[in-house]
Amino acid sequence: MSKLGTVKDHAEQHLDEAVALRRAIHAQPELGLHLPNTQRAILDDLSGLELEIHAGEALSSITAILDSGRPGPTVLLRADMDALPMSEDTDEDFASMIPGAAHSCGHDIHVAMLAGAAKVLCERRSDIDGRVIFMFQPGEEGHFGARHMVDDGLLTKYGPVDLAFAIHQTPSLPSGVIATREGTLMASADEFEITVHGRGGHASTPYLCLDPTPIACEIVLAIQTMVTRRLNAFDPAVVTVGRFTAGTTHNVIPETASILGTIRSVSTLTRGLVHEELRRVVDGVALAHGATAACEISEGYGVTSNEPTAANWVLDLARQVLGQTRAVEMPTPVMGAEDFSEILDRVPGAMALLGTCPEGVDFSSAAPCHSNRMVANESAMAAGIAMYAAVVLSGAPAVN
Repeated sequence: MSKLGTVKDHAEQHLDEAVALRRAIHAQPELGLHLPNTQRAILDDLSGLELEIHAGEALSSITAILDSGRPGPTVLLRADMDALPMSEDTDEDFASMIPGAAHSCGHDIHVAMLAGAAKVLCERRSDIDGRVIFMFQPGEEGHFGARHMVDDGLLTKYGPVDLAFAIHQTPSLPSGVIATREGTLMASADEFEITVHGRGGHASTPYLCLDPTPIACEIVLAIQTMVTRRLNAFDPAVVTVGRFTAGTTHNVIPETASILGTIRSVSTLTRGLVHEELRRVVDGVALAHGATAACEISEGYGVTSNEPTAANWVLDLARQVLGQTRAVEMPTPVMGAEDFSEILDRVPGAMALLGTCPEGVDFSSAAPCHSNRMVANESAMAAGIAMYAAVVLSGAPAVN
């Protein structure tokens, strides 16, 4: 406890610098795996610290190593760097200046908190046993950035990693609150595209055609029935159709209709079952109408699953560092997805959510992540900096 007693105050000392870094990145968001300006801003912020820094070249990653010189665990701390391909509609002075790009998920906050933690931990090197790997990762928003870094040797070239930890901010929790749970924290996310092949013609003579539109409509409804009747309610999935496309004008029956959607599940078992059942429904409905259909499923991020001991340890740390009321054990997972799953599939550890609800706003109605109106309470970043640092200062627990 002696190492943790002042860590929150120490984090507060670096809050202004973290806010400045966050705002600089927020105003100049970049997408995908190539984030040269974001990478440079982080490198500049870390300059002068006693860290071994490796800047990625094939992608704009940064790996920074803090070695205490004493035996102990190797702890990996991660922050993602990329923005979303969307517009920002806020009145913040530092709102996005780049059309079609916005930090509406809060990765700028993650970066700034991890950089702040690096400063705290460098100043407390004498309190650390073992090593810290600071992982600044591009391409979280669907570009498999974590997998690219793993393939590039992140978990091997610097020695074995004993524990991994990450924070994801959310305005949908009270500001400064840490929330997590053992087991599944976030869902897997897969994409499906269904193409129904019919026979086009004049809209006045549907009996001479094979209209794919009502067949596709029936498939959409059958998918919803599949979810409620074929899946275990206690091991759920969400299957959502986000786009339905058919036809070009009012008096033409089209040749094809297409359906685009997402699959979210909280277990590998249900994930596989949904894939199997979706293909069966698509083939069966199309066959019943004498049509054919193709169902293509693209696997995205897997289930983000916290190692139980690590998750409960994080909650205990939050109680010690932030206060008893600042740690919340989540009753259920959330259906968003995270490519930190790529790390937790290989290394024991945990991810936690950090509340950043703006002051004077009810967290239940705050604009959430991925909203064009999302804003965050920057003062909560001190709690995130403190938690990143506390995970290292307390030493990694014995996990499987």
